[in-house]
Amino acid sequence: MADLIFYTNPMSRARTVRWMLEEVGAPYETVVMTFGPEMKSSQFLAINPMGKVPAIVHRGVPVTEGAAICAYLADAFPAAGLAPAHGAPERAAYYRWMFYAAGPLETAATNAAFGWVAKDAKQEGALGYGSLGRVEDTLEQVLKGEGWLAGAAFTAADLYLAAQLGFLMQFDLISSRDAFKTFVDRAQSRPAAIRAREIDNALMPEQPGGASAGS
Repeated sequence: MADLIFYTNPMSRARTVRWMLEEVGAPYETVVMTFGPEMKSSQFLAINPMGKVPAIVHRGVPVTEGAAICAYLADAFPAAGLAPAHGAPERAAYYRWMFYAAGPLETAATNAAFGWVAKDAKQEGALGYGSLGRVEDTLEQVLKGEGWLAGAAFTAADLYLAAQLGFLMQFDLISSRDAFKTFVDRAQSRPAAIRAREIDNALMPEQPGGASAGS
């Protein structure tokens, strides 16, 4: 059995973790899971009780949740240079924006998509993210520069935020602001990102006419 096992489905958020694994460059085994009974089997629930992908098992230890997996892999494989060194001042921004993408951004966009928005200032104040507009404005400010989120070097925080923004803009769940598009294009043009897309697209189910669902 491989030291690093990746549980995925190409039609899921696991595509973000595939990209991270390709950036890391360590060998890994891929297990493609089908939605439904297989993800709810006792064997997989022992890895992720939520019955969802992505998940990894590294040296016998399971890790779930996309942002957590990305942060874990960055620390587990430091030679890839995907996280600022412990104690470096850039580590603060790295944590800040990784958790911002996993928390306020995803929550605000998901709630707005389902019509769950604050009715007044009091309700908005009770929400950790305030409003989707406020979340977008905050990200736009930080993404206007030419560097990356935690300085000059690309990190797992950039990867995770770019993956989130790319998905949300693709389905019109967030405004397609110029700063967002520029950031996503820069990140997704990296060789590892291209490689990951090619791998996952090849795993997509065939559609009528011979085209894959990801084409």
